[in-house]
Amino acid sequence: MSLTLIIIIATVAISFYTWSKPGLHYKFMMNPYQMATRNEYWRLLTSGFIHSNYTHLGFNMFTLFFFGGVVEQLFAMEKGPSASLFFLVFYLSAIVISDLPVAWKNRHNPGYNSLGASGAVSAMVFCSILYMPLNKIYLFGIVGIPGFILGAFYIVYSYSQGKKMSDNINHEAHLYGALYGILFGLLVSPQSGPDFFDQILHYRIF
Repeated sequence: MSLTLIIIIATVAISFYTWSKPGLHYKFMMNPYQMATRNEYWRLLTSGFIHSNYTHLGFNMFTLFFFGGVVEQLFAMEKGPSASLFFLVFYLSAIVISDLPVAWKNRHNPGYNSLGASGAVSAMVFCSILYMPLNKIYLFGIVGIPGFILGAFYIVYSYSQGKKMSDNINHEAHLYGALYGILFGLLVSPQSGPDFFDQILHYRIF
C-alpha cells in the first residue's frame, strides 16, 4: 500500500472520529493563541488531519490521491529505498511549515482557527508541477491547462486573496505550501530546476 493511501485513510479516519468529539476536534485545530499561551504546538501538525465537513475532506483527499501518488513515484525514481522517508517527511513538514507564518501573525488572536490538509496538498501539487510542468491539470475534468500556467495563476490568486482576507479560507497556507513544495522538490532533485525552465521555454501552445 502506498504512503499516499495510508495518509488518506488516516486523515479520513481522524476527521470522522473528531466530528463526533467536538472537544477533541477543537484541540486538534491550529489556534495560534493557544499555541503561544499554552505551548500547544501539536496543533500545527494535528490540524492537517482534521477537516470541517465532507466537501472539505473530499476535495483535499481527492487531490492528494492523484498528486501525492505522482510525487511518491517521482521520489522513488530519485531516491530509491529512502523515497518513503523523504515523502513522509515532506508531507508532515508541509502541514507545519505552510501554517507557520499564519500562526505567527495570529498569535495574539484567540478567535483564529484553521484546519485541513490544504497546505500540504498544495505542496504536493506544486512539487508535481516542478517535475512535470507541461502535464495538463483539468479544471472540472473538462478544461486542460499546463501545470506551470495554472500554478502561476494559483500563486497570484492565493497571494491577492490572502491580502484581502475577504473569506474564511486560509489562502496564505496554500501559498506557503506551494512554495515549500517547489523548494522540497528541488532538494530531492536539484536537476528538476533547470529541467523545469528548459521545458517551459520550449513550450508551444500549438
